[in-house]
Amino acid sequence: MPLQERLPFDLSVSRPLPDIGPVPMSDWLLVDEAYAGQMAAREHLLDTNRDAVLALSERARPSADELLEVVLSHLPNGFARDGARVVRPDGGQVTLDRADPLGTLGRLVQEDLCLLEKTDGEAEHVLTGAVLCFPAGWRLAQKMMRPLTEIHVPIPEYDATLAARVQRLFDGVQPGRPLMRFNRLWYDDPTLFQPGPRRDNDDRSDPETAPYFRTERQCLLRLPETRAVVFSIHTYVMDRARALALSA
Repeated sequence: MPLQERLPFDLSVSRPLPDIGPVPMSDWLLVDEAYAGQMAAREHLLDTNRDAVLALSERARPSADELLEVVLSHLPNGFARDGARVVRPDGGQVTLDRADPLGTLGRLVQEDLCLLEKTDGEAEHVLTGAVLCFPAGWRLAQKMMRPLTEIHVPIPEYDATLAARVQRLFDGVQPGRPLMRFNRLWYDDPTLFQPGPRRDNDDRSDPETAPYFRTERQCLLRLPETRAVVFSIHTYVMDRARALALSA
């Protein structure tokens, strides 16, 4: 299981939820030392358990197509583009399949990518598509086509006040100006694919004894043409001692 040694943010800093701020577009997608191992896990899941990690509604197909082009335009250093083929930082080669935009993206970048859209008459953004290889306690099939408030059940911190703040962030995020936050989770098992779902908020590992720390670097980005919001998730897992040292 690939474990990381470093993080692109300071774990010792914590602010009130939703604890989010801007990052440069050049830092939206990242490659770290666990890239090769995580990509191998992603490819295995897409090959053997695709229905559990990828879903796309017809409504979101234009957004998925646009997302593929946006990602290709903002690949981090280490990628090489040769026509319809991309060579990854680990040497793997991905043929661009525009008939399968999310499947292609799942083989290119470490980030899980979720599409959320809001049409006239909808009060909240709705999850309309995703490639989600590394879920932490939730199942994609159970969250598809649901609004933000329902997606966050059973998280008690996600009350009406926080829900309203998050919805304002989704309404206000602009193309080319991503927003970033990170969470803090403790796990007994370092496995990346942990769909759960949790029965309730108490169904978690003990943070005082759990041997692994898991954190998600979560970004919001609006697509300029379809106006869908992309929720990207870069997952980091490290052993307890390393995480505590970074939190000191």
